Amino acid sequence: MTKPDTALIAWQDLPAALGLLSRIPVRIDVERAQARGAAAAWAYPIVGILLGALMIVLAGALGWAGVPAAVIAMLVIASSIIITGAMHEDGLADSADGLWGGWDKARRLEIMKDSRIGAYGVLALVLAIGLRWTCLSVLLADPLWVAALLIPGTLSRAAMVAVMLALPNARVGGLSGSVGRPSRKACVIAIGIGVIMAVLLLGLAGVWVMLIGAIAALACAAIANRKIGGQTGDILGATQQVTEIAVLVTLASLAA
Repeated sequence: MTKPDTALIAWQDLPAALGLLSRIPVRIDVERAQARGAAAAWAYPIVGILLGALMIVLAGALGWAGVPAAVIAMLVIASSIIITGAMHEDGLADSADGLWGGWDKARRLEIMKDSRIGAYGVLALVLAIGLRWTCLSVLLADPLWVAALLIPGTLSRAAMVAVMLALPNARVGGLSGSVGRPSRKACVIAIGIGVIMAVLLLGLAGVWVMLIGAIAALACAAIANRKIGGQTGDILGATQQVTEIAVLVTLASLAA
């Protein structure tokens, strides 16, 4: 068995987090990553920053080429889905199917584990992508466009860490169970990264954005705790999506 690594921060945490939350090919020390487990969760928001930076380059290039904002918005969403392997979208769909399609914890978890998608999952994806596209279409034509591509991904991945800490694993095994639960210090660092980014890019308006994002994440955690008694990898993916959308809607409202 791999011996746990209890250091607060390790440089290997970033490639481990990037390899877990995206399909970007990175060299990972598998043994060290397994030893670190959830201790590397503090780096999840940095993954959001890196992915957001890639989307800024893409959107900037397309904007320079004269592509309309609405088209850029859809290409940005499509690119982010490809880069992350639709991991978070899959979690949202599975969570929607399971949490609302089952009548008890066992059945809900069974549905969430099923690779097939149901009506709730389809509707959740349609609404999620529709909201993201609508908000980004507005924001990419606004001075807030850089913040719109950086802050939602950063805050939403910090929210994942908070939910990992706040709720126990709802099932034995699974992705979330294999990673474990982060320490309070790792969670504070993750949230701190999100706070710094929001304040640097938005000033005092960032406080409002963070508040709405926190409410969205809290709602996801409360629903998951009530329906399945904890969190799973799917719940974390759903939390990322819901929090990102909440932040985007808030930013779009500020830009209106």
